Amino acid sequence: MPARALEPAGIALVDKPAGPSSFAIVAQIRRCTGARTGHAGTLDPFATGLLLVLSGRATKVAQCLVGLDKRYVTEVDLTRRTSTGDPEGETVELREPPTRGDLEHLLEGLRGEIELPIPAASAVKVGGERAYRLARRGVEVAMPWRRSSVHALDVIAYTGESVTLDLLVSSGTYIRAIADALGGSCRSLRRTEVGPFSVSDAVTVDGFEPSSLLPAEAVLDRIRGAGQEQGA
Repeated sequence: MPARALEPAGIALVDKPAGPSSFAIVAQIRRCTGARTGHAGTLDPFATGLLLVLSGRATKVAQCLVGLDKRYVTEVDLTRRTSTGDPEGETVELREPPTRGDLEHLLEGLRGEIELPIPAASAVKVGGERAYRLARRGVEVAMPWRRSSVHALDVIAYTGESVTLDLLVSSGTYIRAIADALGGSCRSLRRTEVGPFSVSDAVTVDGFEPSSLLPAEAVLDRIRGAGQEQGA
C-alpha cells in the first residue's frame, strides 16, 4: 500500500443517514481522501446516527474505539415482530401490546446485566457463515446468546402501541434483540453517542472534508479523560 494511503490521518464523526450501509459510508469517505479507511462499529442500513470513521494511520487505533459504550434512541413497535427485528423484515407476528404495567415489568428485566439471543439478521458467523446470509436463504439456525450491560434504559415516549427508549449499553448490544424481548420490533434506531463522542458534533457524509478529521491522539486523550472522570 503506498505511503500516501496513510494520509490524511484522523477520525471523523459522521452522522449516518438511513438507507446506505456503514460500508457504503466508509467507501464514500475513502473516495474523498484516497486513504486507507475503516470504522469502529457498524450501524444497520435502516439505522441513523454516529459512525466513527478512521482514516489513514488512525485506522490502527480502531481497537481502542470499538469497545466503547454506546447510547441509542429507538422507537419500538409493540404490536409487530419481524424476521429481522426492524422495519426491513417480514412480519412474523402481530400481537396485542403489553399494558403499561407489563411493559414496565419487562423493561426492569432488561436493565443491568442481561443475556439475549443475537438476531438472526446479524453479521455473526454461525457454522462459518454470516447469520444474515443464512436467514436470507430461509435457513433456520439456533442463534448464540450474548451477554450485555444495559447501564440505562429510560422511556421518553409511550403511545400504547409503541414506546421510544433511550438506552446506554455496552458495546455489542443488539437493540433489535431488546425490542424483540419486549415482543416487538424497532421502527427506528439512532445512535446518539459513542463513548464521550456525540452525534451533535458529527458531520453529514456529504458534508465531510479531510479537515473534518480529528487527530487520533486527541480522540484517545478524550477517551482517557472520560474514563478518569467515571473512575473519580
